[in-house]
Amino acid sequence: MAAGPLLVRVLGRLVLLFAAASCAYLLAAAALNPRENYEARRPPPPAEAVTAALDAANLNDETPLLRRYAVWVSGVVVGDFGRTWDGASVNEELSRRIGVSVRLLAAGAVLGCVGGVLLGTWTGARPHGAADRAVTAVSLLLISVPVVVVAVSLQNAALWVNQTAGADLLRVTGEATPGLEGGIAERGADRLRHLVLPTLAVALPQIALYSRYQRSLVADQLGADYLRTARAKGMTRFRAVVRHALRVTLAPAVVYFGYSLAVLLTSTVFTEQVFGWHGVGEYLFESIGEGDVNAVAAVCCFGAVCVTAAGVVSDTARAVLDPRSRAG
Repeated sequence: MAAGPLLVRVLGRLVLLFAAASCAYLLAAAALNPRENYEARRPPPPAEAVTAALDAANLNDETPLLRRYAVWVSGVVVGDFGRTWDGASVNEELSRRIGVSVRLLAAGAVLGCVGGVLLGTWTGARPHGAADRAVTAVSLLLISVPVVVVAVSLQNAALWVNQTAGADLLRVTGEATPGLEGGIAERGADRLRHLVLPTLAVALPQIALYSRYQRSLVADQLGADYLRTARAKGMTRFRAVVRHALRVTLAPAVVYFGYSLAVLLTSTVFTEQVFGWHGVGEYLFESIGEGDVNAVAAVCCFGAVCVTAAGVVSDTARAVLDPRSRAG
């Protein structure tokens, strides 16, 4: 892909990013009421104190919406998402929550992508066989079942494993054991025990979804001329698929993977709630409940940035994998 068209697409996505962030703030500011947090206190604080606190955080619903929006935009331009209703820094809290979500999702996302591609390629090279039917049935089950059910089922399975083994092999809640003392190896092993179940909860639905997509792409290529030529030269069907069809199918798949992973980063509220990880999804859920406009807008902006970055990365990856897109 030439530098000129790519730059135009990047600029277009930046405009969409600004529009999405603006809509997120305006909708949050119009729908949420942080004043209720003060009114629910007993005894309620003086009205003047509440107004002063809301003004300091640019959350006063009595201030015209466009004026609040202008103040918010001026802060976002310099990287400041403002304050929460109780005076905390949105930047600091969001940064901490992003770190938690990345630690939670990184291993599961990689395992989901790689496992989905490998499984989809394997079943796509043998369509309508016994293995393909079995994988299809399990995948459709995982896709149909809510994530919270998968997470709770994994927790129950882990408790059974721990009880059967007579040892605490897997931890079902939290990111680490509070107050644990020991060396790097011991703390690392403790974090690994906490990470196994959330990783599986993230990876299994992704493997099911990606494998179905990859399987369809590979199955559609089985009748292609280049595969028939490779088979005529003595290659097995699976080897021909891996060597030739896999790269062709990865070009469209990488776009789908990129966008789905970007959305996954801000949509893991159930996984975080079940396993007790305090990440971005939980932060969004809590902020909506508290009517915290700045926090909700910041999380939505983060999600928009992830989707925009995924689009740029997907375009670049597709240009690398598919020379025809560069020619176009």
